Amino acid sequence: MKARIGYSAWVAGVVQFFAVHWFVESAWARPYSWARNNISDLGNAHCALQSDPEPRYVCSPEHAAMNASFITLGTLLVVGTALTGALWRRGSTSAVTRCLLAGAGVGFVLAGLAPADVHENQHVLGALLIMGTGNIGLFLTGTRLAEDVPVPLRRLTTLLGITALTAFGLFLSGHYLGLGMGGMERVAAFPLLAWALVVGGRGLFRRKTRRTPGTAPEMRSARAPQGQ
Repeated sequence: MKARIGYSAWVAGVVQFFAVHWFVESAWARPYSWARNNISDLGNAHCALQSDPEPRYVCSPEHAAMNASFITLGTLLVVGTALTGALWRRGSTSAVTRCLLAGAGVGFVLAGLAPADVHENQHVLGALLIMGTGNIGLFLTGTRLAEDVPVPLRRLTTLLGITALTAFGLFLSGHYLGLGMGGMERVAAFPLLAWALVVGGRGLFRRKTRRTPGTAPEMRSARAPQGQ
């Protein structure tokens, strides 16, 4: 039951984030661009020309909704990571990996509480937790998922982690490879959200494996000597 609540938290967090993202960007008088604008621009509290890291005019009338969505997403990511113990192998390495993933949730909460144009340093720290700590956790997760998780999903998890970490490095160095500043930032930030949505959906809709007659406990009972 706890695991299902955790999976639900992941799915709900990601779905509400993209729904609010669409709503807030649609409220911009000047069209919002996934290539030219940061994700954080949606949460900026003031209308102003921003010069760093790329010049752009930012004015987000529904910034309060975006910041609330950041906080909601981060909280639900942490809740999901805490409650999905059945998804992971046992051991201290898995515990560390889950803490790193939870760090991304803390980063989203911090980003929502500290808009980039109000508390820049705190907001940058939140971004580092999301795209640094969180993506390291995502990469390590590929090796720490439980044995019953399909191998393709484990490999996909590792690949997503590598992609996100590489994109984060390119974003920090100003190499956008034609995707634009906002585009490269999304390649660094969205793999974790995509993973949480896929794994959360799988956990919610996967049927439990049923034990068929004649499996280990029943077989052992049937083969036990009688009359002794």
